[in-house]
Amino acid sequence: MTTQHPGDLIPDDLMLTDGGLETVLVFEDGLDLPAFAAFPLLDTDAGKDRFRRYYRDYMVLAAQADAGFILETPTWRANPDWGAELSYSRDDLRRVAHDAVELGDGLREEWKGTGHVLISGCIGPRGDGYIPGKTMLAPEAAEYHRQQVGDLADAGADLVSALTLSYVEEGVGVAAAAAERGIASVIGFTVETDGRLPSGASLGEAIEQVDAATGSAPAWFLVNCAHPEHVLPGLPDQEEPWLSRIGAYRANASRMSHAELDQMEVLDDGDPADLAGGYLSLRRRIPQIHVIGGCCGTDVRHVGAAAEAWRSGS
Repeated sequence: MTTQHPGDLIPDDLMLTDGGLETVLVFEDGLDLPAFAAFPLLDTDAGKDRFRRYYRDYMVLAAQADAGFILETPTWRANPDWGAELSYSRDDLRRVAHDAVELGDGLREEWKGTGHVLISGCIGPRGDGYIPGKTMLAPEAAEYHRQQVGDLADAGADLVSALTLSYVEEGVGVAAAAAERGIASVIGFTVETDGRLPSGASLGEAIEQVDAATGSAPAWFLVNCAHPEHVLPGLPDQEEPWLSRIGAYRANASRMSHAELDQMEVLDDGDPADLAGGYLSLRRRIPQIHVIGGCCGTDVRHVGAAAEAWRSGS
């Protein structure tokens, strides 16, 4: 598959993606996911079948909504440090990337909708995601993520998406590594209840700094793993150029903070209809959003409700 420059990656007017993969597997399926990693399920036929059932549900929603679909590979934890914690070697992680994209390509062949299907190689943070912890400078982050970005590009992903990043330099590093390989990138930051990144940077500062450092390399930016009520405080009252760079949103079902969610033993899946209203509130502030999905605590109910509200405007 030929990779695309970010400027060439133009999605449909609405594209759906999936919800909270890991929380579905843990709380609905009762699976044990060491390190909160889903990718080891690719090692078994049963695991691959579970992924196929999971993604098909969202693809049906997308087709019904006359939308496109972005299939995020289940590789959020498949980077060197987390892989090593799970005893995955460098060669193992390369195989995981190829297996994940191959699974997505097979599902794309089943697609009966009118929109496009893109396979996005999902990249997660080196650290926890909610807590910056030991941070990297941008060149170190580019070096660290270069391996996974390269594997996903070699496997034929259409783009790579970094989800749940908590500080600017890691976003710069992923975008730079993707640009080196000529594959489109989406840089996704999470925010706390005050609308700021866990590092303390504002969302606007983060987006502007990544763009300044990379020549606006990302195709768009994404906000994920935060309830709409947590994103809204970080948005300006007036239009600012950086707002137009946010093209995707994946909400948490819960209004709880990241610290509170880390302590939960029972899933807080919120109210899908109420969450859909939150999506519309963000749409009024960020009309450039064209990709919607879910994050922790969400499933097909939440994404379906959001898509229905998005299409109807209410």
